[in-house]
Amino acid sequence: MDCRHCGTPLSLTFIDLGSAPPSNAYLTERNLKRPERWFPLRILVCSECWLVQTEDYAGAEEIFTDDYAYFSSYSKTWLDHCERYVANMHERFRLGSHSLVVELAANDGYLLQYVAARKIPCIGIEPTASTAASAREKGIEIIDKFFGVSLAKDMANNGQSADLIIANNVLAHVPDINDFVSGVAVLLKRTGVATFEFPHFLNLVTHNQFDTIYHEHYSYLSLLAVRRIFDKNGLTAFDVEELPTHGGSLRVYAQRKDGVHAHFDTVDNLLQRERAAGLLTMAYYAGFQARADKAKNEFLGFLLEAKRAGKRVAAYGAAAKGNTLLNYAGVRPDLLPYVVDKNPSKQGRFLPGSRIPIVSEDHIRRERPDYVVVLPWNIRDEVTTDLAYVRDWGARFVTAIPELHVQ
Repeated sequence: MDCRHCGTPLSLTFIDLGSAPPSNAYLTERNLKRPERWFPLRILVCSECWLVQTEDYAGAEEIFTDDYAYFSSYSKTWLDHCERYVANMHERFRLGSHSLVVELAANDGYLLQYVAARKIPCIGIEPTASTAASAREKGIEIIDKFFGVSLAKDMANNGQSADLIIANNVLAHVPDINDFVSGVAVLLKRTGVATFEFPHFLNLVTHNQFDTIYHEHYSYLSLLAVRRIFDKNGLTAFDVEELPTHGGSLRVYAQRKDGVHAHFDTVDNLLQRERAAGLLTMAYYAGFQARADKAKNEFLGFLLEAKRAGKRVAAYGAAAKGNTLLNYAGVRPDLLPYVVDKNPSKQGRFLPGSRIPIVSEDHIRRERPDYVVVLPWNIRDEVTTDLAYVRDWGARFVTAIPELHVQ
């Protein structure tokens, strides 16, 4: 395989997680009688541009299907983050009725609802029919296509050049990252700003977040790699913020190369930190496999011991990261009989690969488990607050990343 960005042949393996079905390919009762499509899940590193990337097997059409089940509006923590983001962008860049905001991967309108509430014109780009329909129900204008240069040119020619382009948690999800970034440069006004939020690869390594690796994530992004991709595709980064979301993310502010916004030291400072950490050396990427294996084995050992002891274990959050962990560990319903999720579109379905049933929160109240495994550890505080009542019967919360923790 050649690098998605620079075309260099890839030979350096970061981690091999075996194989798994796409992490958001939730199953219906009918699907249980059919075979699933599993794909290798191996992550490679480009020694030229240092883009960390999933080896090509599953195409976008295999992953972002019409019944795509990931809806962003079911986490209060995330909605609060998005509302603050809109308030900050509104104030910092003086957005108003004269502006146009475009969000790439608008999902179910989770963010643009706050833009619309401020009477700022906005358009969402969202290729998955299920989430696009939900966004339209919120009154958001949606273009249901994949974004790239072709669509950007069509929109610009139609007078829809953007003052603000929002690309939150989507840059890692695009197979043709050059076309995507070039499209942003085409659609952006000279005075415009694009913001990109994505999990910071430095945190993935530091905190052993191997469960954030799945087929939907074609890339695992450092600022060093992103800056190079921007530079080759018509953008430049002028500011960056570090965020607590998704286990530690970056918000990169970008503009066209002929843009008007002043550059901040934040960019150079973070680039220097990444260099100092060793991201431009092959040695940095060695040893991660062993750390992931240790966390996986500890989690599997916990489940086996709980079963031997006759303890009841439930899980919360039918999240993609949880599917990576469960499939890598080989967990099935005999060790984890169900997972609770707030999203009604997931309830009544089954996790891909493990085929664990997804149920409503009523199951926890009725079954009174001894342990609740929080699979989306990035919202652990929210989950443990919402489920605090389980402590009334002595239940304990469990997370597996970065290491096994029972509280």
